[in-house]
Amino acid sequence: MGCCSLDCFVYFILSIALAFMAVSTTLPSPPDSYSTITKPNKPMTHHHPHPLSLNASKALRQFNFKAIATLLHISPEIFLSSSSSPNTTLFAIDDSSLFNTSSLPPLFLKQLLQYHTLPLRLPMNDLLEKPQGTCLPSLLPHQSVQISTVDKESRTVEVNHVLISHPDMFLGDSLVIHGVLGPFSPLQPHMDHIPHSSLCQSDSNKTIIEEEEEEEAVPVKIDWTRIIQLLSSNGFVPFAIGLHSVLNRIVTDQHKNMTGVTILATPSLVSLSSASPLLYEVMRRHILPQRLTNKDLAAMPNKALLKTLDPYQDLIITRRSVVNSSQCLMISGVEIVAPDMFSSSNFVIHGISHTLEIPRA
Repeated sequence: MGCCSLDCFVYFILSIALAFMAVSTTLPSPPDSYSTITKPNKPMTHHHPHPLSLNASKALRQFNFKAIATLLHISPEIFLSSSSSPNTTLFAIDDSSLFNTSSLPPLFLKQLLQYHTLPLRLPMNDLLEKPQGTCLPSLLPHQSVQISTVDKESRTVEVNHVLISHPDMFLGDSLVIHGVLGPFSPLQPHMDHIPHSSLCQSDSNKTIIEEEEEEEAVPVKIDWTRIIQLLSSNGFVPFAIGLHSVLNRIVTDQHKNMTGVTILATPSLVSLSSASPLLYEVMRRHILPQRLTNKDLAAMPNKALLKTLDPYQDLIITRRSVVNSSQCLMISGVEIVAPDMFSSSNFVIHGISHTLEIPRA
C-alpha cells in the first residue's frame, strides 16, 4: 500500500476490525458435534472489552503492533475463545505484513489470526524447552504450527520458519503474546483459505498435546556417494567436485540428529581450490540439514528463514512476481530453476541459478 500517513494507517486498522465484526455476526459457525443443538436467538447487546484484552492491547501498542492491538481490543473472541482450554498463546503479526492483506476476504483474515493463536500457555522459556519439530495445535480446526528451530544458546525460536522477534510481549495468567516477523502461511492475492502446511503432516512430527511423547527422530545415513554421482553426471561437475573435496569434514561436523538433507546445486560454482577454507563455507551454505521438497518450500511464508549446515548463516525465502500473476521462488535472492531434480527418502536436490553468496562481516 502506498498510504503511509497516520490517518490512513488508523483507517486501515479500523476497516479490518469492522470486517472482523461483520464476519463474527453474519457468518454461521462451522459444523461440529454441537451443530444439532438449536440455540435461541438473543438480541444483540454491547459487550465491554475483556479486561485481559485491554491490558494485552496496551502492551502490543507499546511494541508498535497496532493492528493486532486494535483487533484484540475490539474482537477479543477471535483470539481468546477456546472450548478445550482457557489458555491462549498469540503470535502477533507485525503491521507491515498485515498491510498486504487488504485485498483478502475478511473470513480468510479471521482464519489467518486463528492460525496464529494456540489453546496453550507457552512463554518463551517453555518454547525453548520443546524439541525442534514439535507441532502445536492452533485455533483453526485441523491446522497446526511447527516449532521449526530452537536455539537455546541465542534464545531464539522459529515457528513455521518465522522468527519470534518479540518474545513475551505480554505475560498473563492465561494469555501469552509473542511478536513474529511475518505470517506463518504465505499470503497471495485471491486466497480464500489457509493452505495445509506439510510441516506437521508427517507421523514423525511430535505434537505437544499427545499424552505419550514420541521417540526422537532416528538419524539416517545420508547417501552422499549417490548425491555426488547424480550431480557429476547431470551437468553439476564443479559442484560435485567441491562437495567431494569437503565431504569428510561435513560428515564429521554434521548434526547428530540429521534425518535428511536438501542440496542447492549450481552448475557454475565459484572457482575455489579444494584446499581453500572458503570452499567449505560455500558448500555448507548450499546444504540444508533437512529434506525440503519444492512443495515444502512453497508452503513456507515469505521471508521464512532456512537453516543451513553453517549455524550462523541462514537463508531467506522470497518470491518474485513473473508473467501470468505467478510467482518465482527465490532463496536469498537466487532463483530455484530446477526444483526437485533428484529425490530420495533422505535427500532432495534443487538446481539454483548461481552460487549463494556468503555475507561479508
